[in-house]
Amino acid sequence: MELIIGLLAGAVGGNAAGGMLKNLNQGVLVNSLSGIVGGGIGGTVLSMLGGDAGAGTDLTGILQQVAGGGIGGGAVLALVGAVRQQLGR
Repeated sequence: MELIIGLLAGAVGGNAAGGMLKNLNQGVLVNSLSGIVGGGIGGTVLSMLGGDAGAGTDLTGILQQVAGGGIGGGAVLALVGAVRQQLGR
């Protein structure tokens, strides 16, 4: 359940970052895929750093997964956008 929340939050975070950072926007598909990858990584890392606090379906765990997924999704999209800009698309 935690992974699904992280992946969904990552997709939202990737699209939100693409909307805010127009120069790194890669389109809905790439934004979503980058966000999903980042959301999975971000949610997992945050769970590992927070110990058992990220586990479970209580409100705190869900909010941590949403935050980790969203931040991870935005970060991976920024990385993908910067690399694609340097490569000249």
